Amino acid sequence: MTSPTTTLVTGGAGFIGSNFVRHLLSSDPTRRVVVLDALTYAGHRATLADVWDNPRFAFVRGDITDGAVVRAVFREGPHGGGVDEVVHFAAESHVDRSIDGPAVFVHTNVIGTQVLLDAARDRGVRRFVQIGTDEVYGHLGDDDPPFSEQTPVDPRSPYSASKAAADQLALAYHRTYGLPVVITRCSNNYGPYQYPEKLVPVMILKAYRGEQLPVYGTGMNVRDWIHVDDHCAALLAVLQRAPAGRIYNIGGNSERTNLWIVRRILEVLGRPQSLIELVSDRPGHDWRYAIDNTRIRTELGWAPTRRLDDGLAETVAWYLDSGRAWMQRIEQKDGAP
Repeated sequence: MTSPTTTLVTGGAGFIGSNFVRHLLSSDPTRRVVVLDALTYAGHRATLADVWDNPRFAFVRGDITDGAVVRAVFREGPHGGGVDEVVHFAAESHVDRSIDGPAVFVHTNVIGTQVLLDAARDRGVRRFVQIGTDEVYGHLGDDDPPFSEQTPVDPRSPYSASKAAADQLALAYHRTYGLPVVITRCSNNYGPYQYPEKLVPVMILKAYRGEQLPVYGTGMNVRDWIHVDDHCAALLAVLQRAPAGRIYNIGGNSERTNLWIVRRILEVLGRPQSLIELVSDRPGHDWRYAIDNTRIRTELGWAPTRRLDDGLAETVAWYLDSGRAWMQRIEQKDGAP
């Protein structure tokens, strides 16, 4: 009898990681999932409250830069039998924070990835999915074609530089040691459980409270937006079917300016547009991101399904309903569910 697959999800108490954990558990009734998370400011047990008692779920609090902890999880794991595959989300990810303090980004995103790659190589895992970002490509002008997997890497912030380094390291482990690595690079995510420092949840909460909504520069910076559920479906396709050594761009085909996003949130909440306040731009603010997702659509048969208008309205509703209790718990630095 074949033993069930055990998937390690690093950073699984964060926004995209926690949504992917739910997606994994619901997609396969036998799969076991282990989350390794340091529970920094953006990771919380409350984000996993609805799966905490699932017998196929286990949580380990630990830092991906701690070799002893990482090796123990790979070798034995909470379920016994070790780890079969890895989906690596754990990272410092906020651009503004990287500008203020680059060192922690290099330590976590580069050294942490190296520690995981070494453990994965020793264990002989059958798949290592490195979760990257479209920000490694730099930025685009208004008339430039979208980022493809052939676009040269050209990071413009300490955050994106650290992620680019982690991607290159993962690919080097594939080419040097034969580790079955796949890289994904996704556009801006939105949806439930996103920590309130990113654009969408910040604007939802400020608009609900009737506060001013600060928007960098002219607000005309463009991003490609994707609902986190669509991203998770793409990642599952990569985990199950992608050939090793491949890079896949994941995008929602929804380019919008930051100002459009903010205005849409105000419309959904019935708040006045006068709450928008343009503020000084941040250093190195990338102008435009756009994703060409042709490769993943044609090779793996994935495509986004959520319309941005609908997804944003659903996200607003979540933060004002189910998300309220979650917000209270993370503000109190929640304990175990």
